[in-house]
Amino acid sequence: MSLVLTLASRNLFHDRLRFVATMVGIVFSVVLVMIQMGLFLGFGRMVTTMIDHASADFWILPKGAKCFEDPSLLDVKLRDRVATVEGVGSAVPLVIGFSDWRLESGEVTPVFIVGSDLRDGSLQPFNVVDGNVPTLTQGANVAVDRSYFDRLGVSGVGSTAEIRGRKVRVVAVTDGIRSFATTPYVFVDQKNVRNYTGTPRDRASSILVRLKSDADREKVLGAIRAQAGDAEVLTSDEFRSRSRSFWLFGTGAGAALFAGAMLGMIVGTVIVAQTLYSSTKDHLNEFATLRAMGSSNAYIYTVIIYQALINAVIGFAIAAGIGSIVVQMTAKSALPIVITPWLMAALFALTVVMCVASGIGAIIRVVRIDPATVFMR
Repeated sequence: MSLVLTLASRNLFHDRLRFVATMVGIVFSVVLVMIQMGLFLGFGRMVTTMIDHASADFWILPKGAKCFEDPSLLDVKLRDRVATVEGVGSAVPLVIGFSDWRLESGEVTPVFIVGSDLRDGSLQPFNVVDGNVPTLTQGANVAVDRSYFDRLGVSGVGSTAEIRGRKVRVVAVTDGIRSFATTPYVFVDQKNVRNYTGTPRDRASSILVRLKSDADREKVLGAIRAQAGDAEVLTSDEFRSRSRSFWLFGTGAGAALFAGAMLGMIVGTVIVAQTLYSSTKDHLNEFATLRAMGSSNAYIYTVIIYQALINAVIGFAIAAGIGSIVVQMTAKSALPIVITPWLMAALFALTVVMCVASGIGAIIRVVRIDPATVFMR
Protein backbone atom coordinates (compact mmCIF):
# COMPACT_ATOMS: atom_id res chain seq x y z
CA MET A 1 0.00 0.00 0.00
CA SER A 2 2.85 2.39 0.81
CA LEU A 3 4.34 1.77 -2.65
CA VAL A 4 1.00 2.56 -4.29
CA LEU A 5 0.66 5.73 -2.23
CA THR A 6 4.21 6.80 -3.13
CA LEU A 7 3.60 6.23 -6.84
CA ALA A 8 0.27 8.08 -6.72
CA SER A 9 1.75 11.09 -4.90
CA ARG A 10 4.77 11.30 -7.20
CA ASN A 11 2.48 11.14 -10.20
CA LEU A 12 0.54 14.09 -8.82
CA PHE A 13 3.44 16.24 -7.65
CA HIS A 14 5.75 15.59 -10.62
CA ASP A 15 4.11 18.32 -12.68
CA ARG A 16 3.50 21.03 -10.08
CA LEU A 17 1.76 23.35 -12.51
CA ARG A 18 -0.74 20.63 -13.43
CA PHE A 19 -1.23 19.81 -9.74
CA VAL A 20 -1.95 23.47 -8.92
CA ALA A 21 -4.46 23.63 -11.77
CA THR A 22 -6.16 20.51 -10.44
CA MET A 23 -6.32 21.96 -6.94
CA VAL A 24 -7.80 25.21 -8.23
CA GLY A 25 -10.56 23.29 -9.98
CA ILE A 26 -11.37 21.18 -6.93
CA VAL A 27 -11.21 24.07 -4.45
CA PHE A 28 -13.36 26.29 -6.66
CA SER A 29 -15.97 23.56 -6.98
CA VAL A 30 -16.10 22.73 -3.26
CA VAL A 31 -16.20 26.39 -2.20
CA LEU A 32 -19.00 27.04 -4.71
CA VAL A 33 -21.12 24.23 -3.26
CA MET A 34 -20.17 25.19 0.30
CA ILE A 35 -21.28 28.80 -0.13
CA GLN A 36 -24.55 27.86 -1.86
CA MET A 37 -25.45 25.31 0.82
CA GLY A 38 -24.29 27.71 3.55
CA LEU A 39 -26.62 30.39 2.21
CA PHE A 40 -29.47 27.89 2.15
CA LEU A 41 -28.84 26.88 5.77
CA GLY A 42 -28.35 30.50 6.86
CA PHE A 43 -31.67 31.43 5.30
CA GLY A 44 -33.43 28.51 6.97
CA ARG A 45 -32.00 29.43 10.36
CA MET A 46 -32.77 33.14 10.03
CA VAL A 47 -36.48 32.65 9.29
CA THR A 48 -36.97 30.68 12.52
CA THR A 49 -34.77 32.72 14.85
CA MET A 50 -37.68 33.93 17.01
CA ILE A 51 -39.16 30.46 17.33
CA ASP A 52 -35.75 29.06 18.23
CA HIS A 53 -35.32 31.55 21.09
CA ALA A 54 -38.84 31.45 22.47
CA SER A 55 -39.32 29.59 25.73
CA ALA A 56 -42.44 27.66 24.70
CA ASP A 57 -43.52 24.05 24.48
CA PHE A 58 -46.56 24.80 22.33
CA TRP A 59 -47.69 27.65 20.09
CA ILE A 60 -51.40 28.47 19.79
CA LEU A 61 -51.87 30.19 16.44
CA PRO A 62 -54.67 31.52 14.23
CA LYS A 63 -55.77 28.78 11.87
CA GLY A 64 -53.57 28.69 8.79
CA ALA A 65 -50.78 30.87 10.21
CA LYS A 66 -47.74 30.12 8.09
CA CYS A 67 -44.87 31.72 9.99
CA PHE A 68 -43.90 33.83 12.99
CA GLU A 69 -44.51 37.07 11.09
CA ASP A 70 -48.03 36.10 9.98
CA PRO A 71 -50.36 39.06 10.78
CA SER A 72 -53.42 36.90 11.65
CA LEU A 73 -54.99 37.35 15.09
CA LEU A 74 -56.86 35.17 17.57
CA ASP A 75 -59.13 35.81 20.56
CA VAL A 76 -57.01 36.54 23.61
CA LYS A 77 -59.70 35.00 25.86
CA LEU A 78 -58.44 31.64 24.70
CA ARG A 79 -55.53 32.20 27.03
CA ASP A 80 -57.77 31.89 30.11
CA ARG A 81 -59.20 28.57 28.94
CA VAL A 82 -55.78 27.14 28.16
CA ALA A 83 -54.34 28.27 31.51
CA THR A 84 -56.87 26.04 33.34
CA VAL A 85 -55.71 22.87 31.56
CA GLU A 86 -53.95 20.53 33.96
CA GLY A 87 -50.21 20.46 33.33
CA VAL A 88 -49.99 23.98 31.84
CA GLY A 89 -47.46 26.13 33.66
CA SER A 90 -48.10 29.39 31.81
CA ALA A 91 -49.94 30.71 28.76
CA VAL A 92 -48.63 34.07 27.57
CA PRO A 93 -50.17 36.15 24.73
CA LEU A 94 -47.73 37.40 22.14
CA VAL A 95 -48.49 40.44 20.00
CA ILE A 96 -46.50 41.25 16.88
CA GLY A 97 -46.98 43.58 13.96
CA PHE A 98 -45.52 46.16 11.63
CA SER A 99 -45.31 49.79 12.62
CA ASP A 100 -43.67 53.08 11.65
CA TRP A 101 -40.43 54.22 13.27
CA ARG A 102 -39.72 57.94 12.99
CA LEU A 103 -36.10 59.03 13.33
CA GLU A 104 -35.16 62.30 14.99
CA SER A 105 -34.39 63.59 11.49
CA GLY A 106 -38.06 63.09 10.59
CA GLU A 107 -37.44 60.14 8.27
CA VAL A 108 -39.82 57.19 8.67
CA THR A 109 -38.87 53.50 8.31
CA PRO A 110 -40.94 50.34 8.89
CA VAL A 111 -40.16 48.12 11.89
CA PHE A 112 -41.51 44.83 13.19
CA ILE A 113 -42.70 45.04 16.80
CA VAL A 114 -42.40 42.03 19.12
CA GLY A 115 -44.22 42.36 22.44
CA SER A 116 -44.75 39.83 25.22
CA ASP A 117 -44.77 39.70 29.00
CA LEU A 118 -41.08 40.24 29.69
CA ARG A 119 -41.50 39.24 33.32
CA ASP A 120 -42.54 35.78 32.18
CA GLY A 121 -39.55 35.38 29.88
CA SER A 122 -41.38 33.47 27.15
CA LEU A 123 -39.88 35.61 24.38
CA GLN A 124 -37.56 38.45 25.20
CA PRO A 125 -34.49 40.08 23.63
CA PHE A 126 -31.53 37.70 23.38
CA ASN A 127 -27.85 38.22 22.58
CA VAL A 128 -28.02 41.43 24.61
CA VAL A 129 -24.70 43.30 24.46
CA ASP A 130 -25.67 46.59 26.13
CA GLY A 131 -28.39 47.88 28.41
CA ASN A 132 -30.83 46.04 30.63
CA VAL A 133 -33.83 43.96 29.50
CA PRO A 134 -35.89 44.43 32.72
CA THR A 135 -36.00 48.20 32.09
CA LEU A 136 -38.18 47.51 29.05
CA THR A 137 -41.08 47.16 31.48
CA GLN A 138 -40.55 50.70 32.79
CA GLY A 139 -42.20 53.20 30.47
CA ALA A 140 -41.92 53.54 26.70
CA ASN A 141 -38.67 51.64 26.30
CA VAL A 142 -37.47 49.43 23.46
CA ALA A 143 -34.67 47.06 22.52
CA VAL A 144 -33.11 47.09 19.03
CA ASP A 145 -30.29 45.29 17.24
CA ARG A 146 -27.11 47.20 16.62
CA SER A 147 -26.90 46.00 13.02
CA TYR A 148 -29.85 48.35 12.35
CA PHE A 149 -28.45 51.45 14.07
CA ASP A 150 -28.04 53.38 10.82
CA ARG A 151 -31.47 52.31 9.59
CA LEU A 152 -33.14 53.40 12.84
CA GLY A 153 -31.08 56.54 13.33
CA VAL A 154 -29.85 55.51 16.79
CA SER A 155 -26.40 55.07 18.29
CA GLY A 156 -27.09 52.90 21.31
CA VAL A 157 -28.65 52.97 24.75
CA GLY A 158 -30.23 56.35 25.47
CA SER A 159 -31.16 57.15 21.87
CA THR A 160 -34.75 58.20 21.20
CA ALA A 161 -37.25 57.97 18.35
CA GLU A 162 -41.01 57.69 17.80
CA ILE A 163 -43.28 54.72 17.06
CA ARG A 164 -46.68 55.74 15.71
CA GLY A 165 -46.26 59.20 17.21
CA ARG A 166 -45.20 57.91 20.66
CA LYS A 167 -41.71 58.73 21.87
CA VAL A 168 -39.59 55.71 22.78
CA ARG A 169 -36.13 55.27 24.27
CA VAL A 170 -33.58 52.55 23.55
CA VAL A 171 -32.64 50.79 26.81
CA ALA A 172 -31.20 47.52 25.47
CA VAL A 173 -29.11 46.58 22.43
CA THR A 174 -28.84 43.11 20.89
CA ASP A 175 -26.39 41.69 18.37
CA GLY A 176 -27.27 39.41 15.47
CA ILE A 177 -31.09 39.48 15.59
CA ARG A 178 -31.80 40.15 11.95
CA SER A 179 -34.88 39.67 9.83
CA PHE A 180 -34.75 38.06 6.40
CA ALA A 181 -37.30 40.62 5.24
CA THR A 182 -34.75 43.29 6.34
CA THR A 183 -37.38 44.96 8.56
CA PRO A 184 -35.74 45.59 11.97
CA TYR A 185 -37.14 43.74 14.98
CA VAL A 186 -38.04 46.03 17.91
CA PHE A 187 -38.76 44.42 21.29
CA VAL A 188 -41.24 46.09 23.65
CA ASP A 189 -43.16 45.15 26.77
CA GLN A 190 -46.66 43.71 26.50
CA LYS A 191 -48.32 46.78 28.03
CA ASN A 192 -47.12 48.99 25.15
CA VAL A 193 -47.21 46.69 22.15
CA ARG A 194 -50.89 47.24 21.28
CA ASN A 195 -50.39 51.00 21.10
CA TYR A 196 -47.47 50.54 18.71
CA THR A 197 -49.15 47.98 16.44
CA GLY A 198 -52.81 49.00 16.62
CA THR A 199 -53.83 45.53 17.80
CA PRO A 200 -57.23 45.41 19.56
CA ARG A 201 -57.22 44.66 23.29
CA ASP A 202 -59.11 41.40 22.80
CA ARG A 203 -56.73 40.06 20.16
CA ALA A 204 -53.27 38.48 20.15
CA SER A 205 -50.99 37.11 17.46
CA SER A 206 -50.32 33.85 19.29
CA ILE A 207 -50.20 32.30 22.74
CA LEU A 208 -47.02 30.71 24.05
CA VAL A 209 -47.62 27.75 26.34
CA ARG A 210 -45.12 26.28 28.76
CA LEU A 211 -45.74 23.05 30.63
CA LYS A 212 -45.07 22.09 34.21
CA SER A 213 -42.04 19.87 34.68
CA ASP A 214 -44.11 16.79 35.55
CA ALA A 215 -46.76 17.25 32.83
CA ASP A 216 -47.68 14.53 30.35
CA ARG A 217 -46.80 16.29 27.11
CA GLU A 218 -49.07 14.36 24.77
CA LYS A 219 -52.00 14.41 27.17
CA VAL A 220 -51.74 18.18 27.71
CA LEU A 221 -51.38 18.76 23.97
CA GLY A 222 -54.63 16.88 23.34
CA ALA A 223 -56.42 18.81 26.09
CA ILE A 224 -55.26 22.18 24.74
CA ARG A 225 -56.36 21.28 21.23
CA ALA A 226 -59.79 20.40 22.61
CA GLN A 227 -59.98 23.92 24.09
CA ALA A 228 -58.51 25.74 21.09
CA GLY A 229 -61.57 25.75 18.83
CA ASP A 230 -60.60 27.17 15.43
CA ALA A 231 -57.06 27.96 16.55
CA GLU A 232 -54.16 25.62 15.82
CA VAL A 233 -51.85 24.18 18.47
CA LEU A 234 -48.35 23.31 17.27
CA THR A 235 -45.24 22.14 19.06
CA SER A 236 -42.19 24.36 18.63
CA ASP A 237 -40.70 21.83 16.20
CA GLU A 238 -43.89 21.76 14.13
CA PHE A 239 -44.11 25.54 14.00
CA ARG A 240 -40.43 25.78 13.11
CA SER A 241 -40.85 23.28 10.31
CA ARG A 242 -43.95 25.05 8.95
CA SER A 243 -42.30 28.46 9.04
CA ARG A 244 -39.14 27.19 7.35
CA SER A 245 -41.14 25.38 4.66
CA PHE A 246 -43.18 28.51 3.96
CA TRP A 247 -40.17 30.78 3.54
CA LEU A 248 -37.96 28.25 1.77
CA PHE A 249 -40.49 26.82 -0.65
CA GLY A 250 -43.71 28.84 -0.41
CA THR A 251 -42.14 32.16 -1.38
CA GLY A 252 -39.69 30.94 -4.01
CA ALA A 253 -36.72 32.62 -2.33
CA GLY A 254 -35.56 29.45 -0.63
CA ALA A 255 -36.23 27.40 -3.75
CA ALA A 256 -33.89 29.69 -5.67
CA LEU A 257 -31.16 29.15 -3.08
CA PHE A 258 -31.71 25.39 -3.16
CA ALA A 259 -31.60 25.38 -6.96
CA GLY A 260 -28.36 27.36 -6.77
CA ALA A 261 -26.90 24.77 -4.41
CA MET A 262 -27.87 21.93 -6.74
CA LEU A 263 -26.45 23.80 -9.73
CA GLY A 264 -23.25 24.36 -7.75
CA MET A 265 -22.98 20.62 -7.12
CA ILE A 266 -23.48 19.83 -10.81
CA VAL A 267 -21.00 22.46 -11.99
CA GLY A 268 -18.53 21.40 -9.31
CA THR A 269 -18.73 17.75 -10.31
CA VAL A 270 -18.18 18.59 -13.98
CA ILE A 271 -15.19 20.81 -13.20
CA VAL A 272 -13.56 18.19 -10.98
CA ALA A 273 -14.25 15.42 -13.52
CA GLN A 274 -12.69 17.39 -16.35
CA THR A 275 -9.71 18.46 -14.27
CA LEU A 276 -8.85 15.01 -12.90
CA TYR A 277 -9.52 13.29 -16.21
CA SER A 278 -7.16 15.71 -17.94
CA SER A 279 -4.56 15.16 -15.22
CA THR A 280 -4.73 11.36 -15.66
CA LYS A 281 -4.70 11.65 -19.42
CA ASP A 282 -1.37 13.50 -19.24
CA HIS A 283 0.14 10.39 -17.59
CA LEU A 284 -1.14 7.81 -20.07
CA ASN A 285 2.38 6.88 -21.11
CA GLU A 286 3.37 6.16 -17.51
CA PHE A 287 0.34 3.90 -17.05
CA ALA A 288 1.10 2.20 -20.37
CA THR A 289 4.61 1.53 -19.04
CA LEU A 290 3.18 -0.06 -15.90
CA ARG A 291 0.99 -2.32 -18.00
CA ALA A 292 3.93 -3.26 -20.23
CA MET A 293 5.90 -4.19 -17.09
CA GLY A 294 3.16 -6.60 -16.12
CA SER A 295 1.27 -4.59 -13.51
CA SER A 296 -2.25 -5.85 -13.00
CA ASN A 297 -5.29 -3.75 -13.80
CA ALA A 298 -6.21 -3.80 -10.11
CA TYR A 299 -2.84 -2.23 -9.25
CA ILE A 300 -3.31 0.56 -11.80
CA TYR A 301 -6.88 1.13 -10.60
CA THR A 302 -5.62 1.49 -7.05
CA VAL A 303 -2.98 4.05 -8.08
CA ILE A 304 -5.58 6.18 -9.87
CA ILE A 305 -8.06 5.97 -6.97
CA TYR A 306 -5.31 6.96 -4.54
CA GLN A 307 -4.52 9.96 -6.73
CA ALA A 308 -8.17 10.94 -6.61
CA LEU A 309 -8.27 10.57 -2.81
CA ILE A 310 -5.11 12.66 -2.34
CA ASN A 311 -6.63 15.36 -4.51
CA ALA A 312 -9.86 15.19 -2.52
CA VAL A 313 -8.17 15.51 0.89
CA ILE A 314 -5.88 18.38 -0.08
CA GLY A 315 -8.54 20.21 -2.08
CA PHE A 316 -11.12 19.90 0.68
CA ALA A 317 -8.68 21.10 3.35
CA ILE A 318 -7.98 24.27 1.36
CA ALA A 319 -11.68 24.78 0.60
CA ALA A 320 -12.59 24.32 4.28
CA GLY A 321 -10.11 27.03 5.23
CA ILE A 322 -11.58 29.41 2.67
CA GLY A 323 -15.08 28.51 3.85
CA SER A 324 -14.26 29.41 7.47
CA ILE A 325 -13.01 32.81 6.31
CA VAL A 326 -16.20 33.39 4.31
CA VAL A 327 -18.33 32.46 7.35
CA GLN A 328 -16.51 35.04 9.47
CA MET A 329 -16.81 37.70 6.78
CA THR A 330 -20.58 37.21 6.40
CA ALA A 331 -21.38 36.73 10.11
CA LYS A 332 -22.69 40.31 10.39
CA SER A 333 -24.29 40.48 6.96
CA ALA A 334 -28.00 40.48 6.12
CA LEU A 335 -27.80 36.79 5.17
CA PRO A 336 -24.93 35.05 6.95
CA ILE A 337 -23.49 31.85 5.55
CA VAL A 338 -23.91 28.97 8.00
CA ILE A 339 -21.63 25.93 7.80
CA THR A 340 -22.45 23.20 10.29
CA PRO A 341 -20.32 20.13 11.17
CA TRP A 342 -22.68 17.80 9.34
CA LEU A 343 -22.50 20.03 6.25
CA MET A 344 -18.70 19.85 6.36
CA ALA A 345 -18.89 16.06 6.65
CA ALA A 346 -21.33 15.89 3.73
CA LEU A 347 -19.12 18.17 1.61
CA PHE A 348 -16.07 16.04 2.35
CA ALA A 349 -17.99 12.94 1.29
CA LEU A 350 -19.16 14.78 -1.84
CA THR A 351 -15.58 15.82 -2.63
CA VAL A 352 -14.38 12.23 -2.31
CA VAL A 353 -17.23 10.97 -4.49
CA MET A 354 -16.55 13.63 -7.15
CA CYS A 355 -12.84 12.83 -7.23
CA VAL A 356 -13.24 9.05 -7.19
CA ALA A 357 -15.96 9.22 -9.88
CA SER A 358 -13.60 11.29 -12.00
CA GLY A 359 -10.86 8.77 -11.32
CA ILE A 360 -13.11 5.94 -12.50
CA GLY A 361 -13.68 7.87 -15.71
CA ALA A 362 -9.92 8.04 -16.15
CA ILE A 363 -9.59 4.31 -15.43
CA ILE A 364 -11.86 3.53 -18.37
CA ARG A 365 -9.44 5.41 -20.62
CA VAL A 366 -6.32 3.84 -19.08
CA VAL A 367 -7.46 0.21 -19.45
CA ARG A 368 -7.88 0.80 -23.17
CA ILE A 369 -4.20 1.66 -23.57
CA ASP A 370 -2.22 -0.78 -25.65
CA PRO A 371 0.97 -1.58 -23.68
CA ALA A 372 2.78 -1.85 -27.02
CA THR A 373 2.62 1.94 -27.33
CA VAL A 374 5.46 2.13 -24.82
CA PHE A 375 7.85 0.52 -27.34
CA MET A 376 6.71 2.83 -30.11
CA ARG A 377 7.79 6.01 -28.29
